[in-house]
Amino acid sequence: MEHALSPTTLTELRRPRPYPAVSVLTPTHPREPYRAQDQVRLRNVVAEAKKQLEADPSVTRERRVDVERQLDQALAEVDLTYAEDGLVIFAAPGEHQVWSLARTVPERVVLSDTFLTRNLVSAQAAERPYWVLSVSADRVTLWNGSLDRITEARMGGFPITRRIENFDAERQERIGDTPSTFRDEGTRHFLKDADSALSAILRRNPRPLYVTGEQAALSLLDEIGGAGKHGVHIPHGGLAHGTREAVWHAIEPRITAENRRHAEAVARELVSARGRKAFAAGVDEVWRSAREGRVRLLAVEENYRVTVRGEAGDHLIPAAAGELDAREDIVDEIVEQCLETGAEVRFVPDGTLNDAGGIAGVLRY
Repeated sequence: MEHALSPTTLTELRRPRPYPAVSVLTPTHPREPYRAQDQVRLRNVVAEAKKQLEADPSVTRERRVDVERQLDQALAEVDLTYAEDGLVIFAAPGEHQVWSLARTVPERVVLSDTFLTRNLVSAQAAERPYWVLSVSADRVTLWNGSLDRITEARMGGFPITRRIENFDAERQERIGDTPSTFRDEGTRHFLKDADSALSAILRRNPRPLYVTGEQAALSLLDEIGGAGKHGVHIPHGGLAHGTREAVWHAIEPRITAENRRHAEAVARELVSARGRKAFAAGVDEVWRSAREGRVRLLAVEENYRVTVRGEAGDHLIPAAAGELDAREDIVDEIVEQCLETGAEVRFVPDGTLNDAGGIAGVLRY
């Protein structure tokens, strides 16, 4: 199952497909006792997708059989042991993908000539993804992080390793507690190659970067002057050979502090915007401003959800889930629209935007 949504991957998902491109969405639960219910619900929503395919007169039998086979293969790949809060299956002639999201999604089946990506985009923004580079003299690992989840990223040549030959007595000299390994020219070349590999990944998928390692390793990255120099340095050795739990334990205080700082900065911007009358509050007003491309900064409470329906395209009014024309993921629509128009999107702790109805925006004009 896929987790990390890069700009390149999103572009590929959004390209037109031969009709029908099927998007199947269902909420899931990361814990028991709901897993058995999730399995039944997932089978039912896939069955509904097949039913819609069969009922669509524009879908030829050949394509229907192909897409049904893709749906079955996707279903077989789902492992609810690792379920998060939402699951998305994409299936089209000759291809399928399964995405696990740390953000809930409405149960839905959509047949179109493109995949429905707004829930992935919103989940990615909510997860605040980041990279962690763990450096040692003989191994450099890259970790993919989002919220409190860390997994090793085996991509772009990572992990990068080398065998260190035994140094002679003079080269084994120590200065304080720091081995002279990081003053060795071979180590410099090794870390420079790792930094170049990191730069290539950051160009394709830019994110905040945290770098862990002994202080001598971090100082050497500063001297090299590449991408590693500009990450947030956390002096902590041993993590290039460590577990994801050890990496998380080392970076968690800094991640928590950064999230707190960002939430406080958003609150200050919203107060300032009120004073300048460049402020939108509530789902209806923010939705209209987002459609007009006026939102510069969007703030959303982490678990804010609302079901609405449109009235003559001008206003949103509350609706119950399952109602005709109900839009259960209107918040995800707003998030995607704001990102498309270059706005910054920040998810903040629940209760932060009580006076704004859970969602607010700083306007460009």
